[in-house]
Amino acid sequence: MQFTDLGIDTRLETQLAHQGITQPTDIQAHAVPTALAGHDIFAQSKTGSGKTLAFLLPAVQRVMKQKALSKRDPRVLIVAPTRELATQVFTQLRLLIAGTAIKSVKILGGENFNDQIKALRNDPQFVIATPGRLADHITKRSLQLSGLELLIFDEADRILDLGFTEQLKLINEQANHRLRQTLLFSATLDHAQVDALSRNLLKKPKQIALSAANEQHSDIKQTLYLADHLDHKEALLEHFLTQDNVGQCIIFTATRADTSRLSESLNAKGFKSVALAGDLTQNKRLDIMDAFSRENFKILITTDVASRGLDLLSVTHVINFDLPKHAEEYVHRIGRTGRAGFKGNALSLVGPKDWLSYLAIKSFLNDELTFSSVDGLKAKFKGLKEKKPVSASGKNKAQPALTKKPAFKRKTKPKKPTAPIKAPLNIDGDTPMRRKKKTEQE
Repeated sequence: MQFTDLGIDTRLETQLAHQGITQPTDIQAHAVPTALAGHDIFAQSKTGSGKTLAFLLPAVQRVMKQKALSKRDPRVLIVAPTRELATQVFTQLRLLIAGTAIKSVKILGGENFNDQIKALRNDPQFVIATPGRLADHITKRSLQLSGLELLIFDEADRILDLGFTEQLKLINEQANHRLRQTLLFSATLDHAQVDALSRNLLKKPKQIALSAANEQHSDIKQTLYLADHLDHKEALLEHFLTQDNVGQCIIFTATRADTSRLSESLNAKGFKSVALAGDLTQNKRLDIMDAFSRENFKILITTDVASRGLDLLSVTHVINFDLPKHAEEYVHRIGRTGRAGFKGNALSLVGPKDWLSYLAIKSFLNDELTFSSVDGLKAKFKGLKEKKPVSASGKNKAQPALTKKPAFKRKTKPKKPTAPIKAPLNIDGDTPMRRKKKTEQE
């Protein structure tokens, strides 16, 4: 199938050809014609499947070929959960509309609010935004959505997980008119909040579900290694990074402090790495991402802040230095490699602190996820033993019942016999004193 078969404009097809994109992915083949027909969409697709183009192509074509409902309000609003993902969408949009009169603006938290107001006053047709900052502009009335034609939610499950439910309600209310078309994309449709949101936002949607959230990615080879402790993890990491088949690599850690510490350690050993954490300013984060995308650095060390929104074809390896707390996040992490038909490798280090996360991931993927080892770096750690089942009474079934010992009674000492009270002696000391009996005369 070619993009021509989807009914897109030849100008868009030319732009795709310049990027080396000639054939649509499955999600694009299903979503693009459905969106062009004017239907609301409730779609689920695995990471790296090309869903960004699946909603950008019909959106750009609508702006190119249809008359606007409003001259001043934006025509298309795309809401993304994180600044990184919004930036990725914005970058891909700019490539599609290059050489046209279509204007776009990016509205992110952490950037200058007044500069964003000025950009919105230029009447852009496209607005790409994170939900928090978007809600601020709606509240301040620097953004009107009454003429919005197409509302797109990218990774709606992640938006809800980050706690932006009220902001989504506000956005929906501000653009609630019968002519609005809504496209909702999620990593999973089996999400109670996403399901409730879809009922409020969508009108008779067409559901597109091509793969389950826990479906294995055929283009990504997953390998796990046991590790005894932090030093052992670092030794394994250094071994992997020196292999010839490693191009650019993203390393995921548990905390912000770990990203900086590990980056400094690798740089001291001669590796070219950079750390990305959520506490950096937006401009600094964008600079780091730009430098990494230009391959100025071979290694990017980050937390889950970058588990979504990175679309770099040169990333050959993803390494989980620490496993994520949530099993779903594992799928998004490893999805930073093996994109657009390229092969990728996902390596995960599992120490004692990672064991429960490993069990959760194994259950989520419904896969054994067997372990490999490196000669000279084999781990003594073999996993934590599972606790024995506990009965309803709270006693361990495997433990034999204890016989109840009789209560210990303290032996009482026998009381000493009390000596008879002797009568007091007379003054003479010879005979006891007796009370004198009274006579009748007395």
